[in-house]
Amino acid sequence: MSTFLFTYRSPQNNAPPSPEAIAAWGSWLESMGPRLVDRGNPVSERQTLGNCEDTRLGGYSLVNADSLEEAVALATGCPGLERGGGVEVGALSDVS
Repeated sequence: MSTFLFTYRSPQNNAPPSPEAIAAWGSWLESMGPRLVDRGNPVSERQTLGNCEDTRLGGYSLVNADSLEEAVALATGCPGLERGGGVEVGALSDVS
């Protein structure tokens, strides 16, 4: 099993999440059960370099999955997708 980084992207002009959206995030993260390695945190301050024009960094999570395809399938339930955001899914490599 590999560990995948989910980075959550929010629309540039996105309003703060509603209580319902916060509850949806909690439910989605809990639905991953033991696959969720680190539920992560939202980002409160950010600065960009390079081409980051369409969305802004919203937060991250670490998730265990057997393949990139399985990790992407888990990411499809992300509540941020319903608000015009996105999820980047990347396999973490061991550099040691």
